Amino acid sequence: MEQYRSETGTLVDETRMSVHELARACHRDIQWVTDRVGADLLQVKNGDVMFMLFSSADLTRARRLADVESMFDANQDVAGLVVDLIEEVERLRRALDLARLK
Repeated sequence: MEQYRSETGTLVDETRMSVHELARACHRDIQWVTDRVGADLLQVKNGDVMFMLFSSADLTRARRLADVESMFDANQDVAGLVVDLIEEVERLRRALDLARLK
């Protein structure tokens, strides 16, 4: 099993990352990123590989996909489903927290 060194940093919503930067941040190659874009697991506005830009939310999603794939030896479709569920739980928790404040 491959070992990757985790990097941490501050996510800034306005910052955009290139496909090269996203791949490097996820410890994957560009083909891995383009495969996930092609499978609609990562969203971009422009389909041209050289001009793809990703947000900090995309980085979080891509890292989760990479983690699920490697930790559970999951294919990209299963990883996408798991990440979708994680994001839905987060959304529901935020909604519950807002409802408690009212």
